Amino acid sequence: MEENDFVSIWLQETGNPAIEKLTEMNMKLAADTAKNLSEKGLSEDDLAAMLDINPDEIKRWLIGKHPFSAKVLKEISAATAGNPKPEFS
Repeated sequence: MEENDFVSIWLQETGNPAIEKLTEMNMKLAADTAKNLSEKGLSEDDLAAMLDINPDEIKRWLIGKHPFSAKVLKEISAATAGNPKPEFS
């Protein structure tokens, strides 16, 4: 960062409202997804199996460390829409 880079200095001092809003929305989405899973009797591992995604990735989404993409949101919605807890053999 240049010493006289006013934009960088301002961002350091005040933060970036767009990023803060996006982070807030992602955390709410993660909480809503976790609540939805709980209401349907599904675990993070169940969702990982339904989406064929590593369970650690699901955990990162649900604690807000990884943002949801539009594609993932559609997959989660489709996988959990009215689905009871899957039976695995």
